[in-house]
Amino acid sequence: MENPFGKVTALEAVMEFFHDGMKVMFGGFGGVGSPPTLIEGILKKGVRELILIGNDTGFPHIGIGQLVSRGRARKVIASHIGSNPVAGQLMNDGKLEVEFSPQGILAERIRAGGVGLPAILSDIGMDNEIVSKDKPKVSLNGKDYLIETALTAEVSIVYAKRADVYGNLIYDKSARNTNPLVAMAGTITIAEVEEIVPLGSLNPDEIITPGVFVDYVISSQGVNWKWAWE
Repeated sequence: MENPFGKVTALEAVMEFFHDGMKVMFGGFGGVGSPPTLIEGILKKGVRELILIGNDTGFPHIGIGQLVSRGRARKVIASHIGSNPVAGQLMNDGKLEVEFSPQGILAERIRAGGVGLPAILSDIGMDNEIVSKDKPKVSLNGKDYLIETALTAEVSIVYAKRADVYGNLIYDKSARNTNPLVAMAGTITIAEVEEIVPLGSLNPDEIITPGVFVDYVISSQGVNWKWAWE
């Protein structure tokens, strides 16, 4: 009989993929759409020296900001850190390296990583020494561009409203944000979801992230499991 639980596993089982010094890519915008149970698990495991890739650093006690505020990251690649004053202080103190990338460019760099492209071209920041410093450039059809490298990670962590046991994901309104892109760009992608349903229970037209991009599914704390097996 086919395993009815598919890619669904326990938090403890996926914690083996997290280690010091690794790259972790995360979904979320200001903490909305970030996976709380996975972040808590990383905190409890005590993983350090992380390179975090995502839209922002959340808030000091919300989302990925918890890892930053507790000094677990050595570098962040994000579009902004302004909502987390602890991140700003760590950066100014030389304790956190921050690579800023404009939000649209950041999203496209993640998408490029997810589809196997090595880089993208952009003319944003060409006239800004801070943005363009040390970045390779290329001319194409008489116009100059910056070469923005694609982004990938050893593990991507995402948050979804609903998943089936194969890992097909449906997101909840604005909590969708960067999660679909992040799900594509991890060597291993772990989805934390609020509700897990049997295969065939989801409307195919509502699925945003196909299960082919998802390796493991875990449940959020206190969720409603809907196993319809007889």
